[in-house]
Amino acid sequence: MKFTQSVAGTSYQFDGLIELMAKATPRRSGDELAGCAASSDAERAAAAWQLADLPLSVFLEELVVPYESDEVTRLIIDSHDRSAFAEISHLTVGGLREWLLETSAHDDSADRIARVAAGLTPEMVAATSKIMRNQDLILVAGATTVTSAFRTTIGLPGRIATRLQPNHPTDDPRGIAAATLDGLLMGCGDAVIGINPATDSPHATADLLRLLDDIRQRFEIPMQSCVLSHVTTTVDLIDEGVPVDLVFQSIAGTEGANTSFGVTVPMLLEANEAGRSLRRGTVGDNVMYLETGQGSALSAGAHIGTGGRPVDQQTLETRAYGLARALEPLLINTVVGFIGPEYLFDGKQIIRAGLEDHFCGKLLGLPMGVDVCYTNHAEADQDDMDTLLTLLGVAGAAFVIAVPGADDIMLGYQSLSFHDALYVRQALSLRAAPEFEAWLQRLGMADGDGAILPVDPATSPLLGLAAGR
Repeated sequence: MKFTQSVAGTSYQFDGLIELMAKATPRRSGDELAGCAASSDAERAAAAWQLADLPLSVFLEELVVPYESDEVTRLIIDSHDRSAFAEISHLTVGGLREWLLETSAHDDSADRIARVAAGLTPEMVAATSKIMRNQDLILVAGATTVTSAFRTTIGLPGRIATRLQPNHPTDDPRGIAAATLDGLLMGCGDAVIGINPATDSPHATADLLRLLDDIRQRFEIPMQSCVLSHVTTTVDLIDEGVPVDLVFQSIAGTEGANTSFGVTVPMLLEANEAGRSLRRGTVGDNVMYLETGQGSALSAGAHIGTGGRPVDQQTLETRAYGLARALEPLLINTVVGFIGPEYLFDGKQIIRAGLEDHFCGKLLGLPMGVDVCYTNHAEADQDDMDTLLTLLGVAGAAFVIAVPGADDIMLGYQSLSFHDALYVRQALSLRAAPEFEAWLQRLGMADGDGAILPVDPATSPLLGLAAGR
């Protein structure tokens, strides 16, 4: 299918859906690296104009990644809910944008959007995001509610949770415990206390899991822990009786990219069942923790779609959410600026991508979080992260990631600090997950409104542990 669109007297041609989607995407360095970006703002506008007039049904007929050779495509198409799609099947991409914006004005917007979510494919959602301004992405995401639960409930309106990330370059238990204590004292950790291990050693992973589980039980904290080892390592530890709460895996939007991570769809589905079989949750049984990021397929050389054409990185990212949806995760977040400036060059591109990812994941029915982050060689700084954090708070993000001092000394990138989480909760009147907030209040660490209080070193049980009492 070929498309033609005229803008200011110039005619632009697009050879198929893949090219049209790519050239309608807001500018980013990854698409320029892949050779699929629009060559000018005028061509980008022409592609967006044409994309807006495209019927949603086209995405069920023209696939960006072949069904026959890609298991993610097969999962997306085979699980598509035609009855849910019926309500919006007459719409174009532009019509879906208008429907979402109009629906967002209703008191029951969350129910209306949830009713059609299973009828949306990732490509439909990605296309719609491409023709939306930032404020559109924020407004619709804020009107959408998706919850999940294990020992805490994630995604409730008016709340934003945090992953407490106490990484250490040598997996030193004392360093990890100190960072964990620091975060807990500032009200962080209600989404998960999640460690990126320095190695994928099963023995080291088991030791860290036992450390976190000991902290949880000693202080009766309603929390879940996770050591972000490869899914096969975690499943083996489940078989050995190690206290595993969540099963982690990085995923991507094509079979080839997931192969580079060492995973398949059946493997992930089996891991989900293995985690649930432990029945360790108290308020829910969502056990998967998934991470994604724009550019992951491109960096693996697995970004080529139907007809040998490169697919834009944002569409492939949204396809990862189609895979995630089948796993019913407790948590999923895009590590939006982590891969580097080759894929998202500066603060503007990172902010836009973060809002796109959050919108697309939430619209597809996921409890979407964001690692608000950047690498030191990107044209970005902490002011950009403040902006994105604030916008995500307004948009109703399920959770963000926080590390000591906003500087991850093991992974070598910049994220948010525990103080940043306090900022966004105070500025936007947001609160922690209810079960975790109740624990903070019982220990005198938060007031009745959920605001974090100064801790008395003489009486705090957490500081007593640090002091050896």
